[in-house]
Amino acid sequence: MRWDIFCKVIDNHGDAGVCWRLARGLAAGGETVRLWIDDPSALAWMAPGGCKGVEIVTWNRRDAAQRAAAGPPPDVLIEAFGCDPEPELIARFAEPVRPGGARRVWINLEYLSAEPYVERLHGLPSPVFKGPGTSLTKHFFYPGFTPATGGLLREGDLLERRQRFDRAAWLAQQGIAWHGERLVCLFCYEPLALDALLAQFESAGEPTHLLVTAGRAARALPPGPARRGALSITWLPHLPQTDFDHLLWACDLNFVRGEDSLVRALWAGSPFVWQIYAQDDDAHHTKLGAFLDWLEAPPSLRRFHHLWNGMAEGELPALDDAALASWGAACAAARACLLAQDDLLTRLLRFVAQKS
Repeated sequence: MRWDIFCKVIDNHGDAGVCWRLARGLAAGGETVRLWIDDPSALAWMAPGGCKGVEIVTWNRRDAAQRAAAGPPPDVLIEAFGCDPEPELIARFAEPVRPGGARRVWINLEYLSAEPYVERLHGLPSPVFKGPGTSLTKHFFYPGFTPATGGLLREGDLLERRQRFDRAAWLAQQGIAWHGERLVCLFCYEPLALDALLAQFESAGEPTHLLVTAGRAARALPPGPARRGALSITWLPHLPQTDFDHLLWACDLNFVRGEDSLVRALWAGSPFVWQIYAQDDDAHHTKLGAFLDWLEAPPSLRRFHHLWNGMAEGELPALDDAALASWGAACAAARACLLAQDDLLTRLLRFVAQKS
């Protein structure tokens, strides 16, 4: 089938990351995909070389919508995160289907959450009452952590690749000197508790090597002394999605942020701390709480999350072997639960087949 995925990059490339993984997964299964993205610049490092079967359309080019409207409409239109596709494309999509042809399907891909409403709203129809899409119906598709949701993106060979991964070889390829010390990935916004975390690493009884990702994490921890007590630091360049996965696989503890990296941290199977995207009305507090409940996070991991996300005050729990072991056990159990479920792409294809 022909798929159009519409994506607007808000600020931190997470939307682009999710949409690219989805587009790549569809293309790997033989689908034809156009990814409409208003700012494709991040794909230069996120997905160098592109992907066979995926066409990148710069959404805000003056002639893009007109040129696309001149061709056949997609069989499936995915509106990622409520981004309002171009009216010309909606009008083309709304044209009558040839007699005997499959119905076109309009999917509203929503944000990931573990909150109870996700199961209630997943798959529900949303009739369109105005604009060129009047009389059409969108369907909500909610990623989630239970069988009653849309699931999580996961490649078919992900676990096999994870098992074959050679940490030492990958680190050497990246030019990262590693001598067996604990490795920690830092992919964050600007957490107020960052200085406390660094102080804990610096004074710890065992060495820690912190791998700082490019972008906001590097701005939160700008380059400076590479050695600070028991802490050594490496600042990384922007990594392609595949190597970002490898980074999470290589580390003993992962600090991640947003949506795409949370999912990838779950698949990595190592202990992790999630910095959730903050919302003005503090709705992210409830969202984080629902996720920690689903994870069955031990008390120290829950406490660390609250402090890391600015939802509490006090000292960070110690990142000793006992704490990381209990965190790792919770993460491993959560991953096993997710692996027993169908992935998002499998559920999406099944849903589209039912609606078309």
